[in-house]
Amino acid sequence: MVSLPLLSPRAARTRGALIAAGFELLAEKPIDAIPIDEVVARAGVAKGSFFNHFADKAAFAAAIADEVRLELEERITTANAGEADPLKRIAGGMRVGAGFAMAQPKRTIVLLRSSASSTLTSHPLNRGLVDDIEAAFRAGLIRDAAREAGVLYWLGLCQVLLANLVEELPGPAAARERLAAMLMLGLTGLGASPERAQAIVDAGSAEP
Repeated sequence: MVSLPLLSPRAARTRGALIAAGFELLAEKPIDAIPIDEVVARAGVAKGSFFNHFADKAAFAAAIADEVRLELEERITTANAGEADPLKRIAGGMRVGAGFAMAQPKRTIVLLRSSASSTLTSHPLNRGLVDDIEAAFRAGLIRDAAREAGVLYWLGLCQVLLANLVEELPGPAAARERLAAMLMLGLTGLGASPERAQAIVDAGSAEP
């Protein structure tokens, strides 16, 4: 869980205004193309206020990404509640991510443009996936190499899928087919048997 420092009401309003401005701007262009002057002008705050909350633009983008990822991770946690099979939980995360991209393309674009640290296994928001990969390995469901590289591999697949969905904006049927193919390739790539992977794919064939 990502925790934020305790702020005064005024500071919280300023930070919120900056974050909101960042969402709008990042939906339009990458962080490198956004001057800080444009951020504070959009937020309606003094330029010094930016540096009271963020060390630089990279930290600003990371804070925005964490807000979107926290929302996405909460959805994944809810969807996986009560599911003990780690492979189904891993697949569930990709399904929720695909559904999020289809329903919230603007927020997904913001996430993809500001996710510099999202592949770190030490990132708090990757804790669930790290635990599920380890559980799958201990249960003998995935290959040895996946214990070390599985998190990076799966996050990469998810990022590419989300980017493709918001870029092409396919219809629901095409999105389901793409998700099913990515799940099948992803699960077997981790080392799951084709039969087990297909059963997991078929169990969620009506999503996203």
